[in-house]
Amino acid sequence: MTNYYLIRRSLSMAILFTLLTLTGFAQRVITGTVISGDDSEPIPGASVLIKGTTRGTITSFDGTFQMEAENDDVVQVSFVGYLPQEILVGNQEKLDVVLATDVKNLEEVVVIGYGSAKKEDLTGSVTAITASDFNQGAISSPQELLNGKVPGVQITTAGGAPGSGATIRIRGGASLNASNDPLIIIDGVPMDNGGVAGMRNPLNTINPNDIETFTVLKDASATAIYGSRASNGVIIITTKKGAQGKMSVDYTGTVSVGQVVETADVLNANQYRELTQQVFPENAHLLGDANTDWQDAVFRTAVSTDHNVSLAGSVKDFLPYRVSVGYNKSQGVLEDSDMERTTLALNLNPKFFDDHLSTNASVKVMGVSNNFSNEGAIGAATSFDPTQPIRSGDDKYANFGGYYTWLDANGTPQYSIAPGNPMALIDQRADQADVFRSVGNLQLDYKFHFLPKLKANLNMGYDYSKSNGNVLVSGQAGFDQGAARNDGTIRNYEQTKRNELLDFYLQYADDLPAIDGKFDVMGGYSYQYFRTEDYAENMFGNGNWQQDSVQTFRNHNNLQSFFARANFSAKGKYLVTATVRADGSSRFNQENRWGIFPSLALGWNIDKEGFLSSVEAISSMKIRAGYGITGQQDIGSNFGYMPVYSTSRPGHQYSFYNPTTGQWEIFDTMRPSGYDENLKWEETTTWNVGMDYGLFNDRVTGSLEVYYRTTDDLLNYVPVPAGSNLTNMLTTNVGAMMNKGFEFDINTKLIQTSDLHWDFGINATYNVNEITSLTMTDDPNYEGVRTGGIAGGQDLYAQRHRVGYPASSFFLYEQVYDANGTPVEGMYVDQNGDGVIDENDLVYSGNPAPKWMLGFTTKLTYKNWDFSMAGRAYLGNKIYNNVSSDKGNYNAMHTSGQITNNVHASVYETNFQNPQLLSDHYLENGSFFRIDNVMVGYNFFNVFGSDMNARVYGTVNNLAVFSPYSGLDPEVFGGMDNNLYPRPRTYMLGVNLTF
Repeated sequence: MTNYYLIRRSLSMAILFTLLTLTGFAQRVITGTVISGDDSEPIPGASVLIKGTTRGTITSFDGTFQMEAENDDVVQVSFVGYLPQEILVGNQEKLDVVLATDVKNLEEVVVIGYGSAKKEDLTGSVTAITASDFNQGAISSPQELLNGKVPGVQITTAGGAPGSGATIRIRGGASLNASNDPLIIIDGVPMDNGGVAGMRNPLNTINPNDIETFTVLKDASATAIYGSRASNGVIIITTKKGAQGKMSVDYTGTVSVGQVVETADVLNANQYRELTQQVFPENAHLLGDANTDWQDAVFRTAVSTDHNVSLAGSVKDFLPYRVSVGYNKSQGVLEDSDMERTTLALNLNPKFFDDHLSTNASVKVMGVSNNFSNEGAIGAATSFDPTQPIRSGDDKYANFGGYYTWLDANGTPQYSIAPGNPMALIDQRADQADVFRSVGNLQLDYKFHFLPKLKANLNMGYDYSKSNGNVLVSGQAGFDQGAARNDGTIRNYEQTKRNELLDFYLQYADDLPAIDGKFDVMGGYSYQYFRTEDYAENMFGNGNWQQDSVQTFRNHNNLQSFFARANFSAKGKYLVTATVRADGSSRFNQENRWGIFPSLALGWNIDKEGFLSSVEAISSMKIRAGYGITGQQDIGSNFGYMPVYSTSRPGHQYSFYNPTTGQWEIFDTMRPSGYDENLKWEETTTWNVGMDYGLFNDRVTGSLEVYYRTTDDLLNYVPVPAGSNLTNMLTTNVGAMMNKGFEFDINTKLIQTSDLHWDFGINATYNVNEITSLTMTDDPNYEGVRTGGIAGGQDLYAQRHRVGYPASSFFLYEQVYDANGTPVEGMYVDQNGDGVIDENDLVYSGNPAPKWMLGFTTKLTYKNWDFSMAGRAYLGNKIYNNVSSDKGNYNAMHTSGQITNNVHASVYETNFQNPQLLSDHYLENGSFFRIDNVMVGYNFFNVFGSDMNARVYGTVNNLAVFSPYSGLDPEVFGGMDNNLYPRPRTYMLGVNLTF
């Protein structure tokens, strides 16, 4: 033991001597104090670090510190609520540091409509999320960065397909039949809310790695500057830009593996054989000898990669630039579901004429190749007989590629009554598309030399996309009617979309010395033009293609607008913002073309009042109130106010006898559609009251909002008397709807030491939606608008838009249960007591939208390590389990005694012989808590003694979901669960290198 101790001590002394020799004995002990610049009081707990290392300490209760440092070390001193400082040690023995109060939160510039504003001057409900707060992990679409981060914002992805789109709602929906999507603006260019052919998600134009901030405008005071398109809120996306200084290079690379977490609860082969013998023994001869897990067959482990390189800096301190290239190759967990995307982004922002002219040129280019797998295979995998093989060597299946196919006595596929072989659905149908898209703008901001307080801003932008694709169904496809004649089909399509923008405004800002205030006024003009051209060609044959039909479509619309805004402040405490916008849309006739959308907001920085000056706990506090009107003109049709004629479809032409030729000739007809010449804007009026706060030197920050929104002149799809129009259903302005609720968020810095930082934040939203009117006159007998179609039946709807209830409310029969709690087949509560169960007994059963939405995030850093986690919860929403209601009955096992189908395991609980599609037994609690992502990372500084920093990290996305819902996934927008592409659990490893 003694020898070991002497050896260890000698070795330690030798290592210490060597280190001291290498450092040239330059390291020494320095001392210092850290005090506040406001009151010269010492600051205990301040972080004192050697820059680029983890060596450091914290100040004691009297603000003093002691540490070892070298002459060329740079000491970083920081504390929450104060601006950090950096000091070169040099020959100093003692460092006395004075920290100034950090007014960054107040001086922080936030992007708003047509310009920017300091955070302390904002009067509207505006939330900005920066790159450091984005969600982490396998992110392929921009909206995933934001999910769960902003109160009042609900983002529901369409499923787990690579690059899948999402439904975004801000403070609930404001419309029934018009768009409920927010206006999305990318670097000053408002996007078309319509999709792009061949793309799952129009937002995939942007590489998520290029995004700097999301700014969400929620109340009318903030959104009214965008007038006719702002009733559903506004999301402003700003991409990263270059800065003056030497060039920096950043590389990020990731590889991820995705797996299906859970599959639908259907019977396996042995269970199915046993149940068939019990219920339909006469069908036993139809069963096969295989044991096929069809869901396991159609799903796979998905491997994806993502690479991004960016260069940023400036050319001779004159031309700041940032250029980035990204490549993403993503596999979906459904076989043959893939996306390959390449992006290029360039930002240039030079200044000219002694910085009087600021220029920002931005170009984003994207090329994407999508393979769209046949998602019908997901539903077929839950229905196809598990005792049948994927392929069969029997000669009768040779004409169908060897895939097992249900045939009649003549060997003809029974595609009309039997589900298709799930693997054949995937392998014998090819759906591929290539899309090119570019978004760019040139923005010039000029301060007049003769009057620098006056500036002019010109923004010219474009959004151009071109796509082409084809859908090919093999002539051997037993699931297609062409298979009967060995005749495949192909559909080729092309689309070109153009969106052109011109914005111009003047802005004047000055001080008001008499009231110790300031003001700025702005007025401008905007023009945006949208054009779409579509071409589709349908052909049949099997290699020797013959044209079946051709469709061409051209559409256009434009918006012209005048807008103005005025901001006033007095003593830095009292704020007023007034906005007005006049929009003219080509979607309405001359009499209704223009709409006026005003707003007014007040703000009070109450923390600057004398009666709060002695309250040290309050760092900042502002009360806001706003009122405004916004509009909606995204009604789907560009010409709904005029009759539109289209040519008749094949088989719907007229025949006329031509006496000259002695033959019957076929002529196309022109078919008119219904229209409403008085069609006009929907208008949404919003009242909003909010409070922003910061406590304890902003270690606790957050906001609280209360809002009330009403939408009038709803664009509703209503019946009209026969003969009064060219249709018996018409989109017109009738009805009203209300949303009200409150939001809050709180963000805390729980621990702030030299080695350990812990941040935690939570946000919550409560929203109530109600339809208040749907008809021109009060009609208590009006059943409302049917919606929410059900799989498994014809003309059956589980939901309705009805006065007095939330939009898309469930209306179902109230199930009767026996003494054991088992549902009694076909027995429902007779609500009106007339002895008959009919539609008059359908009752309100629940709301598909959550009452509460919660989001949380936490981030922990310890020295070079960091950990983050984010999650969400939805509470109070209902889901209709259409997978169970469609397949959870015995009669689903066979069709006319000719085929056998699998069934859902819920049949064991209900023992339903026939489907009970409108029973509220299938309406379930859809509340859930989801852990969206967990990340662990480690940072390496000055790798190999160079300027290179490295970061290695791992993430898990969709880690866990906790819910009482019995189905596959409780997160289903609209509450109808049927054939959802499963969201995978994804494991990712990544590396980031910065030079």
